[in-house]
Amino acid sequence: MNKDQLKGRAEQAKGKMKEETGQLTGNASLEGEGKAEKTTGKAQAKVGDAKEKVKRGIDKI
Repeated sequence: MNKDQLKGRAEQAKGKMKEETGQLTGNASLEGEGKAEKTTGKAQAKVGDAKEKVKRGIDKI
């Protein structure tokens, strides 16, 4: 697992917590912020996943 994958997964978890807290408290702003962080985290994790695939491909050569 690389740095981008770890940061992305952490950002997703943080976003999920904010989103759920926003839902529970009725705070639409916090909920929206959480959704945005989840999306950012997913994108960063996908970048990390792609880097890992490239690395594995190079290692096979």
